[in-house]
Amino acid sequence: MSLLGIDVGTSGCKVISFSETGQVIASAYREYDVIRPRPGWAELDANAIWETVKKTIGIVARETRDDPIKALSVSSMGEAVIPVTEDRRILGPSILMEDIRGSEYLEALGGALKPERLYAVNGNTLGNHYTLTKLLWMRDHCPEVYAKTYKFLHWSGFVSFMLGGEAAVDYSLANRTLLFDIHQATWSAELLQAAGLDADKLPKPVPSGTVVGRVDPHVAQELGLPSKVLIAAGAHDQCANALGCGATEEGQAMLGMGTYLCIAPVYRQSPAPALMLPRGLNTEHHSVPGLFVSFIYNQGGSLLKWYRDTFARVEREAALSEGSDIYSKLLSEMPEGPSSVMVLPHFAATGPPEFITESRGVIAGLRLDTTRGEIAKAILEGAAFYLRECVETLPGAGIKIDSFRVVGGGSKSDAWVQLSADVFGKPHIRPKQTEAGALGAAILAGVGVGVYRTHQQGAEAVVRLDRAFEPQSGQRSKYNSRFALYQTMWPTMRSYLKALATCC
Repeated sequence: MSLLGIDVGTSGCKVISFSETGQVIASAYREYDVIRPRPGWAELDANAIWETVKKTIGIVARETRDDPIKALSVSSMGEAVIPVTEDRRILGPSILMEDIRGSEYLEALGGALKPERLYAVNGNTLGNHYTLTKLLWMRDHCPEVYAKTYKFLHWSGFVSFMLGGEAAVDYSLANRTLLFDIHQATWSAELLQAAGLDADKLPKPVPSGTVVGRVDPHVAQELGLPSKVLIAAGAHDQCANALGCGATEEGQAMLGMGTYLCIAPVYRQSPAPALMLPRGLNTEHHSVPGLFVSFIYNQGGSLLKWYRDTFARVEREAALSEGSDIYSKLLSEMPEGPSSVMVLPHFAATGPPEFITESRGVIAGLRLDTTRGEIAKAILEGAAFYLRECVETLPGAGIKIDSFRVVGGGSKSDAWVQLSADVFGKPHIRPKQTEAGALGAAILAGVGVGVYRTHQQGAEAVVRLDRAFEPQSGQRSKYNSRFALYQTMWPTMRSYLKALATCC
């Protein structure tokens, strides 16, 4: 018997079948493109991606006939939803969080939903990247679609629904709407009334791992799945990542090292809004019942990609043709110890605590003998310093981090993980399976079917640790000095960088 984890992201879908002990039986991945029909718009073609998801599931299903799939679950990106009818027809595209549509509602919503009250109910601050403003745009600009919509489903719930499950959403993804009461674990009548939206357009909220149905027999036949495959409610991808790397106890944190660097500390008591708002931190249900997480992030992985494409374009093209890993080569050029270069990672809009948009990235300290490897290391250091500033404010909110579990593509680099351990001064533990989103979804499927008694027991059964990276005392002291210097960079250059960002 195997458990199927499906991870639906913005640019691709990964499907992996795992044994009950966490061994990979079969896997498949397929990419798709974001559609940008107008400047500032960004959406996914839900019909096309549903076909891609089905094909990807079918590939894995054919390779698991000797280990039949017993249950499945889906982790997915947050915020974006798909309008569907009760008979499972797709009514339109899925508007992504980066899409500018809906921003026109922020001013009025800010008057109706004061920050302290919104946070007290939902655990988030107002922003156009959440589902709320996209629903308002749909209501006012696509009234026929809105009227015909049975439910607006997040991608996890959408895939489960199209496979044959009931229309449901897990708590972590429900929180991304700005319409969910995080304490009562239900849709908030107060927030819905303030927004002027219909509660009956939203799916039933359930805990991650809850059984929401079985795969429809006709769909099972089409995809080559066994009959009566159980469907368990999934989770927001970062929460599934945390479960899939074993970050299931207070004091642990997941560090995702992908396009975004994302730290998700795990804690039990939801801090007061007065403690979280100044830190720019959200509060969200973990995929593990009774626990919460917050997200501290920046686009560190995107910076490394920019560096690769800018400083190593020829090597990148050669690596693509040879099927080799250009990142390993570039990171092997990094010097021992901290870089002599300093980077302010404001190359794009930043994350918590300030969410800075009017700034620019800075590479300082260049000399004629500066090497490419020093710049690469400085980029990774700058992204880590940015996160450390926020992490060091957590104890004031009652949140502690004793160790990090590292996942994602960047976690495969020993040098990058060791650098992070030295910057934060905390152990970084890498599991053997770094595709934690799909593994987390498989654990939720196992909880639903009764293979695992609890979410924690499921993580203990399948998460295998590869290596612990301890902070190196000599490097730690050097990074403390570099970090102190980094902290002066943005305050010193704030006015200049704002002017640079806003000038013609």
